[in-house]
Amino acid sequence: MDTLWTSIVNGLHSVGIHLGVGAANGAGGQVGAGVGEAASRLDMPGLLALAAALGWASGFRLYAVVFIVGMAGWIGWMPLPSGLQVLQHPALLATSGALVFVEFFADKIPGLDSLWDMVNSVIRIPAGAALAAGALGADGSTMALVGALLGGSLAATAQAAKTTTRAAINTSPEPFSNVVMSFVEDGLVVAIVWLASNHPLIFAGVAVVAVLLMWFVTWTLFRFLRAVFRRAQSFFSSATA
Repeated sequence: MDTLWTSIVNGLHSVGIHLGVGAANGAGGQVGAGVGEAASRLDMPGLLALAAALGWASGFRLYAVVFIVGMAGWIGWMPLPSGLQVLQHPALLATSGALVFVEFFADKIPGLDSLWDMVNSVIRIPAGAALAAGALGADGSTMALVGALLGGSLAATAQAAKTTTRAAINTSPEPFSNVVMSFVEDGLVVAIVWLASNHPLIFAGVAVVAVLLMWFVTWTLFRFLRAVFRRAQSFFSSATA
């Protein structure tokens, strides 16, 4: 962050704004101290919470997770483990930001949202596993495997709950419930990452309750959708008879 701040100061100098070396060093030192203090909170409970959050949120909004975490690490709001520092790369930030823009609108159009979910289900679960493994894998392959299993399982759970919920909502002709649910998911991703980063123990309790609830919702809505499909199949069969 000192290097980043110095680059900013040099850029200001080039347009005639002079802060002085002392200001640059002082501000850079304050930012560095803040990052160092935040990094000290990345103990094992914090890393486990971060890994779980990355996997869970990836099942809802993978690209938003990559962009938010990468941007937070780049500007110094969140110290990232070595396995996740690639998220700070400008090319990855630009790519994930563009995909966030596309997904924001695609996810709010009935029908298109379910198609988007099916297409992205191929990448959300393995990417959630990879992100969680990156959060835990700095100290060895065993913890990386633990992270991959944790993140992949949570991503699959979230993906299943999201897909079945959206499919059930799309059986209604009005589009408003779909848009509302999409905005809820947008806010949920931010809340998950924030809670895991700042209150890992509280996040653990919330995550356990949420996972149980997602399992229940997925099973209930799956049975509902199966009944809807059976009625539709019966209707078309009788219509063609």
